[in-house]
Amino acid sequence: MGLLLPCVLLVSASTFTLGLDFHQGSKPVSYSVFVKRANIGEKIAKRSVPGWLGASPNHQIKRRSAEQGDSCEALKGYGSKLADNTHHYIFNDLSGSVSLAWVGDGTGVILALTTFQVPFFMIRIGQSKLYRSENYGKTFQDVTSLINNTFIRSEYGIAISPENSGKVILTGDVSGGHGSRIFVSDGFGKSFTRRDLPFIPMMQITYNPADSKVLMVVSTNNELWLSEDFGSKWKNVQKLVCLVKWGLNNTIFFTASLNGSCSERGMLELRRTTDFGKTVKTVASKIYSFGLGGRFLFASVMTGKGTLRAIHVSVDHGDTWNMAQLPPVGHEQFYSILAANDEMVFMHVDEPGDTGFGTIYVSDDRGTVYSKSLERHLYTTTGGDTDFTNVTSLRGVFITSVLAEDKSVQSVVSFDQGGEWVPLRKPANSKCDATAKDPNKCSLHIHAAYSTAMKLNVPMLPLSEPNAVGLILAHGSVGDAISVMRPDVYVSDDGGYTWIKALSGPHHYAILDSGGLLVAVEHSPNQAVNQIKFSTDEGQCWGVYNFTDDPIYFTGLASEPGARSMNVSIWGYRDSLINEYWISITIDFRDLLTRDCEDKDYVQWLAHSNDISDPNDGCILGYKEKFLRLRKDSVCWNGRDYQVTTQPTTCLCTLDDFLCDFGYYRQENSSVCVEQPDLEGKVLEFCLHGKEEQLQTTGYRKIPGDKCKGGAMPERKEIDLSKRCVSDLVSPELVVESHSSKSIPIVLSVIIIMLLSVTASVIFVKKYVCGGRFLVHRYSVLQQHVEDNAVDGMDDPLETNHTQNGKIEFHDDSDEDLLE
Repeated sequence: MGLLLPCVLLVSASTFTLGLDFHQGSKPVSYSVFVKRANIGEKIAKRSVPGWLGASPNHQIKRRSAEQGDSCEALKGYGSKLADNTHHYIFNDLSGSVSLAWVGDGTGVILALTTFQVPFFMIRIGQSKLYRSENYGKTFQDVTSLINNTFIRSEYGIAISPENSGKVILTGDVSGGHGSRIFVSDGFGKSFTRRDLPFIPMMQITYNPADSKVLMVVSTNNELWLSEDFGSKWKNVQKLVCLVKWGLNNTIFFTASLNGSCSERGMLELRRTTDFGKTVKTVASKIYSFGLGGRFLFASVMTGKGTLRAIHVSVDHGDTWNMAQLPPVGHEQFYSILAANDEMVFMHVDEPGDTGFGTIYVSDDRGTVYSKSLERHLYTTTGGDTDFTNVTSLRGVFITSVLAEDKSVQSVVSFDQGGEWVPLRKPANSKCDATAKDPNKCSLHIHAAYSTAMKLNVPMLPLSEPNAVGLILAHGSVGDAISVMRPDVYVSDDGGYTWIKALSGPHHYAILDSGGLLVAVEHSPNQAVNQIKFSTDEGQCWGVYNFTDDPIYFTGLASEPGARSMNVSIWGYRDSLINEYWISITIDFRDLLTRDCEDKDYVQWLAHSNDISDPNDGCILGYKEKFLRLRKDSVCWNGRDYQVTTQPTTCLCTLDDFLCDFGYYRQENSSVCVEQPDLEGKVLEFCLHGKEEQLQTTGYRKIPGDKCKGGAMPERKEIDLSKRCVSDLVSPELVVESHSSKSIPIVLSVIIIMLLSVTASVIFVKKYVCGGRFLVHRYSVLQQHVEDNAVDGMDDPLETNHTQNGKIEFHDDSDEDLLE
């Protein structure tokens, strides 16, 4: 065995930005790291189901099975077909890592950056080689000469334009580490132009979402630099910048330090520019951190009461702010935006102390009023690890983990956008493991980011794709809690209602051809492999293909983002007597599927439903969707142009389409909202748009994103009292100032009244908000047959726009969504 242990850094075509303040809900998203692992370190103890979680519900949904024929007998003679379409490429260098980047969509262009780097007398010595493929990795060309043999950074050295324009930026170091330069291409990496930088980047260069020739980056000395001509010229826009993000319509938000130190969080200013730095406006002060999600701008603001912070929300790019009705947090706690779109927000609020858990709250359509969604939500404070996963293959489905009273970790799923969380149903072809108290009653538990952080034998996170409707692949165990034993691969074809055990043991897996083909390679870190498994029926039957006679040490499975390709690359290395060298084996499965899919190959499927003929079945958030999905026994090619076909139908409104309003809650097993006993008959007031408003309500408000019409429509009305709120936490213009000595008596009277209002408000907030009395209301409890299938709260329900591998669209990177 050589000294170098290769690893593969697999980078998607989307860009990512390293920030300072935010945790994200689903951590490894924009890239995956495949490394050789030693023995399992820290363990998760065997668990049992806590009393509040209860047993696995008796679901009525039946798994969508093969409609006709036997899919296991559908493939014949696949060995010779795949052998004719298997391509090997050997990289003859000693690099310790390989970074892959897909350029464009459907172009077949891949850039592979190999990196070798070692420390030497306080400096680092490194070498990079750049390879380019135009056929999905079947062959590569060494194009290192295009970058003048410059050392390209492996951590954030490749930046691909997000809209498939063919733009590529490679960030390199000048010899000796005293400078930096970039190589830019607008032709899918076929040629590069060198640009020397007047700064050293501290983060990856990011593209303006509205115009890819406009670039932005923060330097190592905290200066904000912009280029409007794709890196030819750069201008220093602002000094002492701590965190920066692109907004909509060329808007840039950033935090700036007043005293030169970004470490003094809570004393920062939030600034905005809409003309690339020509004019800059301060929109908030006393900022600890900020985040963007959908149309919402969030700021974590010091309250002036010790180390307590509170969330403020703006829907007009920071011109006006509202205080979110969420508990304040101290310096050892944090807020984290788990998911957000234009209609609602999932917010995690950390518990005091190093508990490792907190509470998920969901917002109204203003991002201001929040309801409790899930208590004891697992979210570690040290590493920022959370299992919160958006299942992109069916709207509204979310899977996450809770930390039970006995410290066990257990999985729960929501099918109604966080309204109700339930255990995952036990797979029919699995038995309860040793963690189960009752061998006949247990549930499925999904391994995600927390399991990988604990170094369990889990090589991949849960996987779903928007164009593979209802399909989920995940590692899991079946019992009362997550087990430290060897996990298996489970597959759901209906968005998480039902599951089957698809593969024994841990695997790397990928979705190809919009779900028409699944591939997997067994995870054997200390043993060479030479087999790949594949399925054309969503994981029910698997074929096995020997892709080489000389096994390789497997490090990663790579396929083009978007799950439309038919090519998959198996990356690894071979160990010779002298050294170790990289090898890529690309298999084209196109000839395996000998014909294009026709209309007869698809079947109509109603999501969240057990009976497609029932007119009231399948309603989630006010509408139901019928899809055309590939029959399991149809061995055919969906094709790159395949589009998900859906037929949304609006439903009549019921009480389940409404949340309990401010001061109301739902009793267990009831859809009726009743008033809190200690608030009955009292006037409820809260602050909105800088004014105190009196709320008149029947106890209900519509769930954000709910599309129901007609039916039960409880009335709700707000009355503007036209009283200014006293708060200078964010916007100083909200503070009333005197301009005339004649107005002094009036001002004094107003101040007295306002002070009394503030005192009453503080008591009110402490008693009812911090005490949780206003935060006990939940989303509607939906019908039993849909309680396990979720609605995507991140996208317009009638026009979804998910991103790769469960990533919520606004997320950037592991530190950017935490409002600490």
